[in-house]
Amino acid sequence: MSPVLHQPVSQKTLRVALLFNANKVYDREIIAGIGQYLSSTRTAWDLYMEEDFRCRPQQMADWNGDGIIADFDDPDIAALVGKLSCPVVAVGSSYAEAASYPEGIPYVATDNQAILRMACEHLLAAGLPRMALYSMPARPDNRWALEREHAFRAQLALTGEQAEIWRGDHTDSRSWQQHLDSLAAWLHSLPKPVGIIAVNDARARHVLQACLATGIAVPEEVAVVGIDNDPISQTLTRIPLSSVIQGTREMGQTAARLLSRLIHGARECPRPVLVPPAGMQVATSSQHEALRNPYVMRARHYIRQYAGQGIKAEQVVDHIGIARSTLDAHFRKELGRTIHDEIMLTKLARAQELLRSGRQSCARIAEQCGFTSLQYMHAVFKRELGCTPREYQHSQRSN
Repeated sequence: MSPVLHQPVSQKTLRVALLFNANKVYDREIIAGIGQYLSSTRTAWDLYMEEDFRCRPQQMADWNGDGIIADFDDPDIAALVGKLSCPVVAVGSSYAEAASYPEGIPYVATDNQAILRMACEHLLAAGLPRMALYSMPARPDNRWALEREHAFRAQLALTGEQAEIWRGDHTDSRSWQQHLDSLAAWLHSLPKPVGIIAVNDARARHVLQACLATGIAVPEEVAVVGIDNDPISQTLTRIPLSSVIQGTREMGQTAARLLSRLIHGARECPRPVLVPPAGMQVATSSQHEALRNPYVMRARHYIRQYAGQGIKAEQVVDHIGIARSTLDAHFRKELGRTIHDEIMLTKLARAQELLRSGRQSCARIAEQCGFTSLQYMHAVFKRELGCTPREYQHSQRSN
């Protein structure tokens, strides 16, 4: 007799809505975490999701699905979803006051205190006890930014430094230049050197733009740290941006796990789950070195902007306006190397960063970093690091 094969019992497919703005890297990474949870379990969800739910929020009033995971940083979504009878898990900012969390709804939060602590400790380690925060206007949809202000003040209170905070304006196409001018004026008013923490990478990019437009040396005079590690913001800046990596994937997995428990009968409403940051992406914008020579400071600022365009030492000299022998002497005294060495090291550092990300070919990286050919980049890697670009990339993946 042939053995009886037991077929697995079919599992009911549940209808779950994900209410996020997928145009934001923060929301996309949370969604990715939800996907990781689903792929690692036998949970069967039929997902409903729009790229930007905010376009038609009222349509959820008649939602008859099995559950919802929603971004509660949006006050309109929070107000609407909080009235629905199906199980809901909220995702959003952490709050200093317990009363700020929605009542009776499980909540998964990014830990703002831990995020600002990581950013502040990074700048302190770089020799920058003086810090400032670039925030956002006080509006209901910016409560998360205001909570990061509270966290920043708490961190600065521990060091005894004054918490300098500038919110700036809401930006649009009509007010952009005025906003950039106001931001530049604020940056120029700050005692230097100073570390600037921006409440997200988009605001950090504004700081870098204002610095580049008005000749503020980054990171010698102003070191910049963002929050989100947004790849789009990284590609839109001449100077690579340091950023705190939020624990968004873990947030998504945790929210999905909580919703699954609620759907299957769990009735407890746990306290908010605070998820710490996943780490720090350290790049040029915050790698501060205390330099005394203004010529070297200006020259390095210029090199960081244009090394990827294949500039030569002569172009740096022309920009600074002094003889090459004099500028080289300043470089040797301050850094122990020449202008040419500095250009090459800047290209090499950028190539290493791009190789670690693994998103581009070696040929494209060589072109983007200002090397005349892939073969030349290969020779520089062998000379400076003792390995080929591909070997370097593999070594980073294995660490």
